[in-house]
Amino acid sequence: MVEKKASQDINSLARDLRAGSRAALARAITLVESRRGDHQALARDLVQMLLPDTGKAFRVGITGSPGVGKSTTIDALGTYLIGQGNKVAVLAVDPSSARSGGSILGDKTRMAQLSASDHAFIRPSPTSGTLGGVAAKTREAMLLCEAAGFDVVLVETVGIGQSETAVCDMTDFFLALMLPGGGDELQGIKKGLVELADMIAINKADGDNLKRANVTAADYRGALHILSPRSEHWHPPVETYSALTGDGIAKIWQKVLDHRKAMNASGDFAARRREQQVKWMWSMLEQRMLARLRSEASVRTRVKKIEAEVAEGHLTPALAAEQILELLQ
Repeated sequence: MVEKKASQDINSLARDLRAGSRAALARAITLVESRRGDHQALARDLVQMLLPDTGKAFRVGITGSPGVGKSTTIDALGTYLIGQGNKVAVLAVDPSSARSGGSILGDKTRMAQLSASDHAFIRPSPTSGTLGGVAAKTREAMLLCEAAGFDVVLVETVGIGQSETAVCDMTDFFLALMLPGGGDELQGIKKGLVELADMIAINKADGDNLKRANVTAADYRGALHILSPRSEHWHPPVETYSALTGDGIAKIWQKVLDHRKAMNASGDFAARRREQQVKWMWSMLEQRMLARLRSEASVRTRVKKIEAEVAEGHLTPALAAEQILELLQ
């Protein structure tokens, strides 16, 4: 009886979400992020149910070091896109509170214009310590936003560690934001990040910073010439813009459109999406295996004993890993 009611609730939630209910979308993402086993099972059913309604949105990942102006940029870009007739969802991956596990940044206060629009949806996703800043459930949240009718999904990362790679692996276009340099223009360059980027955009190109921004852009263009692009069909451009004044925002979006056109024409777009699906499967498998190791009492007890034997030098890590794998069979 309880199972039947849960199934009815999921059907109702899916119907409301498809109709564009923001409240239903918020409830669905909360369900997806829940750690309860019964909630996770319902969330899997819900995402599977909504899968035919997904896949049509622009998925754009945005990264940059703290202070580069990611939230201000998203506010300006999202507002511009809404003006162009789009519905915009923002998944802002927040650092988590060490004590509560909740988000500690106030995304809506940092995106004042966007949060006031009925055509925008902003959702902070606490990372809960996963993968250097990317919430484990961001992919599912992205699909739910698409099913709710949002045609642009912006995923903001905290810009640290492996979060950039993870966000790159779930989006179609990866935008790296940089600041104008002060003499050593490339001091913030990270080879791995630049190789992932589909475009580099230099923020704060206004007022006294304008000349420095143009010099920094020229330096990044030079650096990109010696790096291998992700696709032979797209060479990442470097643009300057100002999130404060809005100058250059339209040009940034035009580059996103140009990228999608080039990737569709070459077949790279569909290939990248297929590759992302497979990576997602393996990521989910790893999470489920770790969850089982932590949740099943008998397995957890045995794992702790194996840990102790490794720590005391009685068992090699390689043999310990084999023994733990046997527990999952």
